[in-house]
Amino acid sequence: EEYGALDEAARVRVLSRELATPRLLYSPYVQYSAETAKELAIFREAAKIQEQFGVDAIRQSIISNCASVSDVLALALIGKETGLIRLDEAGRPVSRLNLVPLFETIADLQGAAGVMDALFAQPWYRELLRSRGDVQEVMLGYSDSNKDGGYFTSQWELYQAEQRLVASFAAAGVKLQLFHGRGGSVGRGGGPSFEAIMAQPAGSVAGRIRITEQGEVISSKFADPDIGAGHLEALVAATLEATLTEHQVDAADGAVFDELSRDAFAAYRALVESDGFMDYFLAATPINEIAKLNIGSRPASRKSLASIKDLRAIPWVFSWSQSRVMLPGWYGVGSAVAAYLARHGEAGLERLQRLYRASPFFQVVLSNMEQVLAKADLTIARRYASLVADGALAEALLARIEDEWQKTQNAFYAITGQGKLLEANAALARSLETRLPYLNALNLLQVELLRRLRAAPDDAGEVLTATHLT
Repeated sequence: EEYGALDEAARVRVLSRELATPRLLYSPYVQYSAETAKELAIFREAAKIQEQFGVDAIRQSIISNCASVSDVLALALIGKETGLIRLDEAGRPVSRLNLVPLFETIADLQGAAGVMDALFAQPWYRELLRSRGDVQEVMLGYSDSNKDGGYFTSQWELYQAEQRLVASFAAAGVKLQLFHGRGGSVGRGGGPSFEAIMAQPAGSVAGRIRITEQGEVISSKFADPDIGAGHLEALVAATLEATLTEHQVDAADGAVFDELSRDAFAAYRALVESDGFMDYFLAATPINEIAKLNIGSRPASRKSLASIKDLRAIPWVFSWSQSRVMLPGWYGVGSAVAAYLARHGEAGLERLQRLYRASPFFQVVLSNMEQVLAKADLTIARRYASLVADGALAEALLARIEDEWQKTQNAFYAITGQGKLLEANAALARSLETRLPYLNALNLLQVELLRRLRAAPDDAGEVLTATHLT
């Protein structure tokens, strides 16, 4: 079959047929493409590492952008081809790896439980899970869902995906282990770990949780042994407490969050899909200069930078942080709350205030957003906007960002009752008071260096180095 041309049902049928037989597709007498050879070599090397150091040396293979049953079965087939999955004498699969689907976009989060239900209905795959102790790990993507749907929608869709997965796994009799792909910054799912774990829905933290620690926060969390031990203690304490806490958003509260999410999503997509937005983003942030930094494991984009869909989530968030807009950590919330209050009036505000007091999910969403708002500076962002050649475009888009910024601050104060940002977080307020003057100076220096760099791109040497140092 021409696999790429098949629909999903046909792909599942073909993969199931191939997985059920010990015969390999690979032939040493066939010349394969460089990409095929490279991918097979990676998995063969993984099998060698397991043979040399034991199966615990490599325990999972993660499928990025997983959207279907065939994505998981295709990975299983590669595992079978390279010896990581074998068939026993009875023809049952025995896997030396956890196959971990990573659901990243808003659409994929919404479809995650459906994919897992269909996967559990595959007899071959259920046999494979039995060889792994009937435990299935699922990874949730915070960075890409944020880039796709904006801050609030990402947070709410992640929460709902977890609720649906808990129900799906319970019905199938499979143990769920969630792997949270959280980043260091709020736009990538960061924020205080204890509160984040405590805000997880009931059943999603059943005595264990897996969380990424991103490179940029490892030194601050683990370089000092006492701080590292304290951080691990907080994670263990939160995991124990969350396991024993039956926290769930009920249907009535969920309807409120649905309403907020719809309007937040609409506001966010209206901005990022507006005419000239990518031109603004490329000029008003140092994204192209970040792409030339010798850090990180991946390029800034998957292909050309025609839309934010092509851009990787990490440089997307990093760029907005550099320009001090911090857009992925708040944009859309102000419009959502304003629309909700326009429909529901004073009773709507009282409902949101009650939710803030009662819902750990809503508390964490607003608390993390508050930290981002405190670190942002739209006066400095205006300096970055001056780098955009089209002054009218820059002014129009910056005006939209500033309008949303004001709406978001107004919404935060109205819901929380606070009179200023970080009113209840004196430690962070003191820390920012100390740090921001240094960061502000670096930002202003960076804008000037970017201006020089773009004026003479062919003579970039020292100016590019200086820009990278900022």
